Amino acid sequence: MFRLWGKIWKDNHLLQDTVYENAQDDTRTHKVFQGLDSICHTFNIGVPIWLELNIKDFQMFHKVRFTQDSFIEQIEFDYLELQVIEED
Repeated sequence: MFRLWGKIWKDNHLLQDTVYENAQDDTRTHKVFQGLDSICHTFNIGVPIWLELNIKDFQMFHKVRFTQDSFIEQIEFDYLELQVIEED
């Protein structure tokens, strides 16, 4: 089972969170992208762009924060955080 935890933060307060689960036999990269799409759809926000810093943070820590720099449209929160909480 692959589980990805998505959280929206503003002023150091957790506004929303959800967990994406995927038990399919697929690559980790596909699961992460599918999870990000699903989480953004759940939160009704645009899907952020992966910047070089985001990629490095995710590879090192299995956790990433998407700030305004990663979104095309204006966001009403400080950042979207994704964290892998379970991997097969």
